Amino acid sequence: MAEGLRERKKRETRQRISDIATGLFLERGFMAVTMADVAEAADVSVNTVYNYFPAKEDLFFDRAGGLVDRLTRWVRGRDTGESAAVAVLRELRGEVEAVSPRVGLTKGYDRFMRVVHEAPPLRSRLWTLQQEIQDHLAAALREETGAADGDPRPELMAGQICWVHQTVSAAIGRAMLAGREPGEVSREVLVLLDDIEELLSEQVLNYAVREPC
Repeated sequence: MAEGLRERKKRETRQRISDIATGLFLERGFMAVTMADVAEAADVSVNTVYNYFPAKEDLFFDRAGGLVDRLTRWVRGRDTGESAAVAVLRELRGEVEAVSPRVGLTKGYDRFMRVVHEAPPLRSRLWTLQQEIQDHLAAALREETGAADGDPRPELMAGQICWVHQTVSAAIGRAMLAGREPGEVSREVLVLLDDIEELLSEQVLNYAVREPC
C-alpha cells in the first residue's frame, strides 16, 4: 500500500528529530542533552518530541526494533538443512566480511560507543534490548521446533546464540573504541567467529535444523 502524505510527513518528522538528537548526543554526551534541547534544535514542541519518543533513550536507540528482530529474522530465514546457530554464524560472517556498518564496522562508531559507555541509562537500556533479543529468539525457536511449553531448550539455545552475537558485538565495540581500522577489525573478528564455532557444542550447532519442505 502506498504511503499517504500524512504518514510520510510523520515519518520524515520523526527521522529529522532523531537525526538532530543523535548529533547533539555525539557532540555533548547523552546526559548533557535534554528533551527540551532536542525540541529547540528541531524547532518543534517538547510534546511533539515525546509523541514520537516516549523517553530520551528511545531517541538514541531509535532503530532498536530492527535490532531486536535481527537474530529472529536470520533464524526464520535459514536455509534447508541449516540449523539456527549455523544460520546466525553465516549471517554474522557475511556482515563482518562485508565490513558492514550494521555491525559497527564503520568510522565514527567509536563515538557512538563512547556515548553509551559514559551514560548509565543507555547501558541499562542496552541490557534490556539484549534481553528482548533473547526472548524474541527463544519464542521463535519454540515455535519453529514445536517444543512443548515446559521444554527449556528454546531458552537455553537462544542464550547460546545470543552469546555468539554479543561476543562479536563486544569485540567490535572494543576494537573500534581503541581507534582501530574497520577492515583490520573485520579480519580479526572473522578469526574470532571461527573460534566461537569451535567452542559451540554439537547440540547447539545441530538444533532446529530446517527440514526439506
